[in-house]
Amino acid sequence: MIKKIFKFLLKLVGGLILISILLVLLFKWVPVPFTPLMAIRYFENPEEKIQHSWVPREEISLHLQLGVIASEDQNFVKHNGFDFQAIEKAIEDNQKGKRVRGASTISQQTAKNVFLWPGRNWLRKGLEVYFTFLIETFWSKERILEVYLNSIEMGQGIYGAEAAAQHWFNKSATNLSVYEAAAIAAILPNPREYRANPASNYINQRKNWIVRQMQNYGKFSLE
Repeated sequence: MIKKIFKFLLKLVGGLILISILLVLLFKWVPVPFTPLMAIRYFENPEEKIQHSWVPREEISLHLQLGVIASEDQNFVKHNGFDFQAIEKAIEDNQKGKRVRGASTISQQTAKNVFLWPGRNWLRKGLEVYFTFLIETFWSKERILEVYLNSIEMGQGIYGAEAAAQHWFNKSATNLSVYEAAAIAAILPNPREYRANPASNYINQRKNWIVRQMQNYGKFSLE
């Protein structure tokens, strides 16, 4: 009996691993139509309209691409999914009682947004590590950034760069200016509470900081 249960569990785990790999390979080429978070938000509040329009990375302003890297993950082009320096810094700050800044990379956030649900339990974090490894293995950095910018929450019911650009600035994502892109990047830590336009004093401060980081980051390249 125990042997049969073990075989069943082994087959179940193997099947889940195969399905996860096939999904990652599928989304290497196919636009992500919706995310678990979109479904969760819908069931939380069915009256909240979901705004989401997938666009290729080439149709997203380079200012926004650079803005999210400068504000969220400055080592994005260098690491393999995990920024261990940022993790160590977060641990040190936590031990010193300082305000802890998130150490999740763009790759980790993409894995969470596309394949998982919000949460901080060990199961979810473990799966995040697993899916981060998969997308870093099978996707290019360009693809990870493209999926990230098309799937993240950028306002109440607003998902992805195109919907955010239209909602906050009444223009397409390709036409965002430096400061408009920085304003959208500035609200990402809490997009359901912050507004990109009109921006509060706090968001204006973050926006200006992001623009300085973009300038310091130098020439934008994923090569």
